[in-house]
Amino acid sequence: MHTNRLACGINRTAALFIFTAATAISGAADSYPSKPGRLILPFGAGASTDIIGRIFAQRFAETWGQPLVVDNRPGAGGIIGTEMAAKAATDGYTLFTYGINQTITAGLYKKLPYNHLTDFTLISLYATMPNILCVTPTLPPANVSEFVKYAKASPGNYKFASSGVGASPHLTMEYFKSVVGIDLVHVPYKNAAQGYTDTISGQIQAFFFNLPGPLPFVKAGRLRALAVTSAKRAPQVPDVPTIMESGVPDFEVTVWQGYAVPKGVSPTQVRAIHAAMMKALASSDLQQRFIENGVAAAPQTPEEFVKFTKAETEKWHKAITISGAKVE
Repeated sequence: MHTNRLACGINRTAALFIFTAATAISGAADSYPSKPGRLILPFGAGASTDIIGRIFAQRFAETWGQPLVVDNRPGAGGIIGTEMAAKAATDGYTLFTYGINQTITAGLYKKLPYNHLTDFTLISLYATMPNILCVTPTLPPANVSEFVKYAKASPGNYKFASSGVGASPHLTMEYFKSVVGIDLVHVPYKNAAQGYTDTISGQIQAFFFNLPGPLPFVKAGRLRALAVTSAKRAPQVPDVPTIMESGVPDFEVTVWQGYAVPKGVSPTQVRAIHAAMMKALASSDLQQRFIENGVAAAPQTPEEFVKFTKAETEKWHKAITISGAKVE
């Protein structure tokens, strides 16, 4: 009898523990997020990744329910920030601006301190945009064919800016150089805004940068835009032709940004982040701000994002091989 009472007591205690634990877990899930989060952004202030990243982060934070502090970690074409994000805590409070540069650097470097396909859980894209080819206003060429002729006449005498070795502006120009047969000297910048400034002043002759960054300078006439890399013209600069319209067949580059978290974040938290992203992207005011800045909203499921990223990784590996681009 005593044994049975003891057993019953143990069973009731175990049941109470299980119920209490389950309630605690459920409560923790229901309260997520319960504190501010951090967004690691692997490029500096003034870069298009930063401009668009901050616009989206503000709307995302409102739908997520907590502030999101943007933590710029520029350097090495995004590698420094990516490594930091890959090794961050998996408590669901560190998000990462994962984009085209993670797929580029995977093909450019033989060894990286992370694996962009296995060290992250991908959540969704949020924005896509073209790169834009601009030249300093003092340079004579008014279109792509004239620019190519001008560069061919003085091989190695002109410079192009980028936001770092391995960043999409760098690789877009390297690919363009290999296709049209010109020789330009690469000048990487940690801060994209300085690249715009030096091109406006004439110290740098040309660049491909993500559309949002140079857009105000193009509209103000301080930079001359020759072409965009999208398949169709960008509505923000309707008079600027595409690279393909300009006589370079099959040349298309779409720049993109999304959110990822370090591998190990719970599925419940991943679903909550995805839901907040979808709600933010459905906002008409966010879509309008994107359009004004040369960007299109691009919601996806996590599965679609994974498939897309794998395809981009293969695409840039081929482009890097064709261009012969190397780490300087």
